[in-house]
Amino acid sequence: MKIIITGISGQDGIFLTSIIKKKYSNFSIIGTSRTLNKSGFLSKGNFDNVSKLQDINIVDIDLTDKDEVGSFIADVKPDIIFNLSGPSSVYDSLKNPELEFKITTIFNNLTNSLIENNNFCRFYQASTSEMFGLNNEQKVYDEKSMFLPNSPYASGKYSNHQKVKKLRENYTWNIYSGIMFNHESEFRKKDYLFMKIIDTAQKIKNNEATQLTIGSLDYCRDWSYAEDIAEGIFRLSTEGSDFDYVLGSGVGTKIEQIVKTVFDLFDLDYRNYIEIDSTILRLGDPEVIVSNPIKIQKELGWQTKYSLENFVEKIVKKVLT
Repeated sequence: MKIIITGISGQDGIFLTSIIKKKYSNFSIIGTSRTLNKSGFLSKGNFDNVSKLQDINIVDIDLTDKDEVGSFIADVKPDIIFNLSGPSSVYDSLKNPELEFKITTIFNNLTNSLIENNNFCRFYQASTSEMFGLNNEQKVYDEKSMFLPNSPYASGKYSNHQKVKKLRENYTWNIYSGIMFNHESEFRKKDYLFMKIIDTAQKIKNNEATQLTIGSLDYCRDWSYAEDIAEGIFRLSTEGSDFDYVLGSGVGTKIEQIVKTVFDLFDLDYRNYIEIDSTILRLGDPEVIVSNPIKIQKELGWQTKYSLENFVEKIVKKVLT
């Protein structure tokens, strides 16, 4: 069994790789990335976590190059593809709208190459709750909720989401779209909210900072641990019967509770260190976005295992070691 994981060095790729290797140690995993160094060895950072696993082949490939992707697919002849690659930051897409084109181009190159090679292998496309956008009529979202994308990132993901459904219908293809809500881990960069909070709390504890500047304490999101979400990705891609599934905890948590949970772990009273700056909020962001993952729970028996308190503590311990 040959499995391609694009974006293997991201948090979802790291956990997914580990899950597959634990379940099926004899599966061959080929990861793609553009951050290999010239010598061909794994570079620093998250690659170190992937490289600890055996029998992982990571290749340097430009997924926006159609010819390069076509040759890659023809050579590998994959049995499963998990497409986790592409930009992951909404803020970056607002500054660089051309990232929407990159998101759709990567998906098109992969799926078109598979069609040209008559290889309709199982395929997972990483979609996002950002596709729901600003829908004031809803707070809880499932697979039937209306999509109102309001950023280049969300628009690119939504375009791919629609294509997944068409490809599944046109080719009776086991191709899936996982609508992933917020999920975090120790592998996130410090410019993401969770890691920003943890990093700032640590600096305050070490007398290297005096305050945490944040846009709002009232925004409510559905947060999960990335390892749980990766397990859901694997389950729906190998056992799913429909083209789309919502992946989330089904529990909404305000940012204030996350800040309090993190600061408590550092023995700090968060109220003494908070500065609210609403100008850093994205325009048009809804205050509440929570998933309703009942479909995947009923059909596949999947649900998140870690509570927010549990995985926040886990991340903080990992960061401090």
